[in-house]
Amino acid sequence: MYKPFQKYLEQALSDNFELTSKAIPEGLDRNVSERGRNPATIQSWCYESPEMRKMRYTYIDAGDSAQVFNGVLYPKPCYGAPVLGIDFLSFNKKKILVVLDFQPLFRDEEYTAKYVEPMREMYERYDDLAQNLGMKFYDANQYFSKYLLFAKTDEETVASRVLPAFQDYVQSYFAMIKQAEPNHDPAAMARIVQAQKDYDQYSAERDPAHGLFTSYFGAEWADRFLYEFLFEDAVQLAASH
Repeated sequence: MYKPFQKYLEQALSDNFELTSKAIPEGLDRNVSERGRNPATIQSWCYESPEMRKMRYTYIDAGDSAQVFNGVLYPKPCYGAPVLGIDFLSFNKKKILVVLDFQPLFRDEEYTAKYVEPMREMYERYDDLAQNLGMKFYDANQYFSKYLLFAKTDEETVASRVLPAFQDYVQSYFAMIKQAEPNHDPAAMARIVQAQKDYDQYSAERDPAHGLFTSYFGAEWADRFLYEFLFEDAVQLAASH
């Protein structure tokens, strides 16, 4: 269901950035599971560029049972820009959830005016995909902008509305990164390094996909995937039993 999204992202990345492959820890780039009703394949890709320190995305294909496309793009610390968060899920072609946002690292007025407000016009074109749904795992006021696209939808709308919205958000995000002025002040960069680490920690501790990874690929692999690849700057806390 989301392969056109993956192809679009790949083309847009190569058109806009000078990409270098970034190593994925051994055994985490691809896995196959026979546990579910349909075999499930998970595959990941990761790149960096002069502007971006990590651009990673993952596709889970379990036929009709599950289609998942997830990605996070992190700017280098000399750019204060938000991270681009992508999360598209489909289970049995009935439960379809889409999440797309420039995820802000800070909440102050200056940051919001610079990085969040420019999204407004684009957001308003797709306000049917902003359904103000309740968040079960996350605090909507942390690492989400007010121009977040978050919707329960159907297969037809994914093709007709979500794909154009995705293309707009991706192109707008890339334009923002390319126009950004780097700031090499050590204190400013240290603040962004810490903010990205905090983002990883917050995300790793709450990621609802961990249960999906565990069900298909086992707890050990799921933990490694979460902490060594998806959110590699997070520290895994000791499990409390």
